[in-house]
Amino acid sequence: MGSVYKGAGLMADFDIAFDRTMKAEGGYQLTNIPGDRGGQTYSGIARNAHPDWQGWKAIDIGQTPLTSLVRDFYRDNFWHAVRGDLIAEQDVANSIYDFAVNAGTKTAIKLAQVVVGAQADGALGPKTLAALNEINPVGFKPAYALAKIARYRDIIKRDPSQKKFITGWLTRALESAA
Repeated sequence: MGSVYKGAGLMADFDIAFDRTMKAEGGYQLTNIPGDRGGQTYSGIARNAHPDWQGWKAIDIGQTPLTSLVRDFYRDNFWHAVRGDLIAEQDVANSIYDFAVNAGTKTAIKLAQVVVGAQADGALGPKTLAALNEINPVGFKPAYALAKIARYRDIIKRDPSQKKFITGWLTRALESAA
C-alpha cells in the first residue's frame, strides 16, 4: 500500500510510520512487564535501554511526558538512523523503521541488507539505499517479515524465557508483511 510513488520526488513520511509503530507499541502508556529486558517502558521506550530519555523525569514525578518528547525520540533515534526520509516506498520504510524500534537499528538494517542482497554490515549507506529504492515492496515485505521471524526464533533458542513475547513479535512481523 505504498503511498509514495517513485519518480514523483516524494519519499516516505515519518508521521505515517510513527503512527503505525505507536499502535504496535500500545500507545502512550507506562508498562513494566516481568521478564521484559527493557524494564519499565513508556510508549515503547525502554528505561533500561534509554535511561537518559527526558520523559523519565516527568514519569518519576508522576506526570505524563509530552507526546512531542515521544515523537522526537522515535524520529531522532530510529527514523533518522534508518534514513527513512530517503526511502522511496512508504511500506519499505515503515517495515524497517518499526523493526528498528523493536530490535535495534543495526539489526533492522542488516536484515534489510540481506533481503535486498547488499553487504550486511548494519550501515545504511548509498548502495543499500539504492537497493531499497529499487526493490518492489510487494516482494520485500514478506521476505523481510520472514527474516524477522527467524531472528525471533534465534532469540528464543538462546533464551527460552523470551518465548512469552513470541505472539506479539509474530503479530507485528506479519502485520508489516501485509
